[in-house]
Amino acid sequence: MGARKNLPPKFKIKKGDTVKVIAGDDRGKTGEVLKVLVKDEKVLVKGVNVVKKAVKPTEQNPKGGFEYIEKPIHISNVKKVEG
Repeated sequence: MGARKNLPPKFKIKKGDTVKVIAGDDRGKTGEVLKVLVKDEKVLVKGVNVVKKAVKPTEQNPKGGFEYIEKPIHISNVKKVEG
């Protein structure tokens, strides 16, 4: 007993799967999994939990401004969609 004590948890959701959000502000949205953060038990889903981030001017982006990025959501708030 306790063979997986110090190992990270296993999830059925993998990168590239299509998932549907079942809880939170983005409930009902579907998207593709971009990354699975095993240690934090979160997933990064394309087009879900998008936030507006202020960006300072740099050499690559001299104007600066705002950038829209996806933030991770907890893996328990999504379910895999068949198909």
